[in-house]
Amino acid sequence: MYSHTRKVGSLGRYGPRIGRKLRDEIKKVEDLERENKCPDCGKRVKRTAFGIWECSSCGIKFTSGAYTTTKRG
Repeated sequence: MYSHTRKVGSLGRYGPRIGRKLRDEIKKVEDLERENKCPDCGKRVKRTAFGIWECSSCGIKFTSGAYTTTKRG
């Protein structure tokens, strides 16, 4: 089965249901969310709730922005 993700990445799951501009904005947010690092050990963190982040490696829980761990522009 063709995955529809060559150009749009993870947003292929939406298909043609939403517009190009919305997909670009969502892609930016999702890409930033994957870049988040732990302030303690520097490994990737996962968002557990709105503004609450947890590192699976060292177990630290901390609060920060809704989609990113640092404030950006």
